[in-house]
Amino acid sequence: MLPVHPQIKTMLELSGLLFEAAEIGLKQLQKNLRPRRKASYLTRRPGGETPMWNVCAVALRAELKPHGAKVRLARHLGIPKQRLCDFLAGRRRMPDAELTLHLLYWLAEKKAGRDVSL
Repeated sequence: MLPVHPQIKTMLELSGLLFEAAEIGLKQLQKNLRPRRKASYLTRRPGGETPMWNVCAVALRAELKPHGAKVRLARHLGIPKQRLCDFLAGRRRMPDAELTLHLLYWLAEKKAGRDVSL
């Protein structure tokens, strides 16, 4: 190994430490710049921004007035009755696309005089 001047040796060590610090900073920057998945609390909620769901919920509520209708529909959809009530009350949840299509199908059949939940 060739002899290295003490000042150059110190500079090489310092540049090595600076390089390691730069790598750590780059990793942290890349981690912060990664697109994050949206948390469930950032999804669309029922309210003024969901006029079509509001109309659908009103129509569903009108058809679910008879005693036991909510329970039958919830069983037909395979969800708990409380979740169906949450959807209709517009509190915390919105149904996913598949469930919304099932609700619309049930509503159309019900309006046509056929109850598919029986």
